Amino acid sequence: MLKTPELAMPKKRNVTTICNGKRTEWSNYEDAKDFFLREMMCTEGEERERNECVYIQLIHGLDMCSDE
Repeated sequence: MLKTPELAMPKKRNVTTICNGKRTEWSNYEDAKDFFLREMMCTEGEERERNECVYIQLIHGLDMCSDE
């Protein structure tokens, strides 16, 4: 049986992130989430908040995630 987060994920697995003005195209949600989780844990202050904002949007399954 599938868990709820897996059901909530969109069929399209591509995602675009914009953080600190840098636009990145990801072909896999999991890679993007792993990257932003690591960045969030390794930074402080405003940079951490930006990474956290993108990470939260990724968790919710958005196709376009931004730090704004």
